[in-house]
Amino acid sequence: MTSRRKRNLTILSKWVVYFLFLLVAATLQSLPGFLQIGSVKPLFILPFCLGVAIYQGEYSGAFFAVLGGFLWDWTGGRIGGLMALGMMLVCFFAAMLVELYLRVNYINFILVTFACALLMLSTDFLFYYLMQDYVAGLHRYLWVVVPSAVYTALLSPLSMKAARFVAGRFVVED
Repeated sequence: MTSRRKRNLTILSKWVVYFLFLLVAATLQSLPGFLQIGSVKPLFILPFCLGVAIYQGEYSGAFFAVLGGFLWDWTGGRIGGLMALGMMLVCFFAAMLVELYLRVNYINFILVTFACALLMLSTDFLFYYLMQDYVAGLHRYLWVVVPSAVYTALLSPLSMKAARFVAGRFVVED
C-alpha cells in the first residue's frame, strides 16, 4: 500500500471510530433513566465532542461538534440546529482556550466541560423553558440545569480518555 493511501486510510479510520464513539455517546444520553439521579441526567455528546476538539484541533473539532449537535437535537426531539450551532461555537472556543492557555489534563478538562455544559444547558433552558414562560423556571434551573452541568463535568474524564485513545491509536505518520 502506498504511503499516501495508508495515510488517507488512517485518517478515514480515525474519523469513523470517532463517529462510532459519538453514536455510543448519543445512545447513552438518550437512554431513559441511564445514570439518572432524580431529574438530573449527564450529557455524553458534549464532553466527547470537546475531547475530539481538544485532540484534533479547533476546526476539525468544530465540524465534528456540528455533527454532534445535530445528533443531540435529533435524539432530544429538539428543533434541528440550535445545539449544532452552540456546539460548534463552544467546541471551537474551548479548543482554542486549551491550545493557547491551558494544559490538557483532567482538571482543566473537567472545568472546561462544566463551563461549556452550563452554557449549552442554559441556552436550552432559555429557549425551551424561560421564553415559553415555564412556571417553575428558577427551580428547574437551580435543581436540574446546574446539577446536570456538574454531573456532566464529573463524568467527562471518560470522554477525554476515549478521545485520547482514538487520537493516539490512529496517528498519521508523515
